[in-house]
Amino acid sequence: MILRALTKLDHRHLRWRIGVVNIIFGAVALAICLLAPLIGPTPISLRAAFDSSIPFTENVDAQIFFIARLPRALAGALVGAGLAGAGVVLQALLRNPLATPFTLGVSAGASLGAILVIILGIPLSVAGIPSVPLASFAGSLSAVGIVYTLARLRHQGLSTGILLLAGVTLNSVFSAIIMFVQYLADYTQSFQAVRWLMGNLDVSSYSPIISALPFLIAAFLIFAWLPRPLNLLALGAESAATRGVDVLRTQRLAFFSSSLATGAAVSLGGPIGFVGIIIPHVVRLLVGADHRIVLPASLFLGAAFLVICDIGARTLLSPLELPVGVITAMLGGPFFLWLLVRKR
Repeated sequence: MILRALTKLDHRHLRWRIGVVNIIFGAVALAICLLAPLIGPTPISLRAAFDSSIPFTENVDAQIFFIARLPRALAGALVGAGLAGAGVVLQALLRNPLATPFTLGVSAGASLGAILVIILGIPLSVAGIPSVPLASFAGSLSAVGIVYTLARLRHQGLSTGILLLAGVTLNSVFSAIIMFVQYLADYTQSFQAVRWLMGNLDVSSYSPIISALPFLIAAFLIFAWLPRPLNLLALGAESAATRGVDVLRTQRLAFFSSSLATGAAVSLGGPIGFVGIIIPHVVRLLVGADHRIVLPASLFLGAAFLVICDIGARTLLSPLELPVGVITAMLGGPFFLWLLVRKR
């Protein structure tokens, strides 16, 4: 009876911690997303932006708020959350604290699809969605299919070791093809390709956001189911199986959900690096290693982090705008080196 009472107390404490952490991190993310459209080289008035008495075509504040800045803030929040959540899931799946959303070649596949469209100048669009995001997401799906097929080729289950090796190899192959295609392109096409590869949240409409949203929502719904199996999977596949975890199903869901989130995020903002490794480790330092707390907190903090980085990209060298991937790399590079030294 005493043990049962202590167990109930632990569950209540855990639920309380999860609720408090989600409220704090969620409030921070929401506040930053609401403030981001107000910050920029051109000051605007929030009251004027929502003044219905002024026609939208004449309301400069409304145009800057709703067209130039709000889509960027929303895109930054979705991309940051997707990459951070994918980082948490992949680090648990591969049992490697240095794994990132780009480890399995999904980002390279998405980049190859986008670069081919940019270099070839294909003007295809579907339902108002530009060709570059479409090709990027198609490339990510191709990479997912290849890596998954290789990981299942000679195994009854899903070999995480082969999964990692196949992803790293495919990443190198796709990167080589990207360099070859860039070499054959002219200067203008190469410049556009390089700018896209740096990662950029220059989103001026809601169509790309709407197109990526269903895939991100699907990934987030799977993320909501994964924390407990991931906690047990961290003990090892055999230990997790003895505790009632369907190991193969968990591995499949973790792989496909993280790949889906990464592909959708890259199609929306380009290959923005280091978010998927910085945020999970920062959250673990703050709240511990329980995935029931780490995963939702990483989603919120990833959203806030990337929106802040985009604010810096827009304002640090104004009127010049930096690619947001440069900002995240400048922050993530030193952090990654510190993490390597610490893990050693």
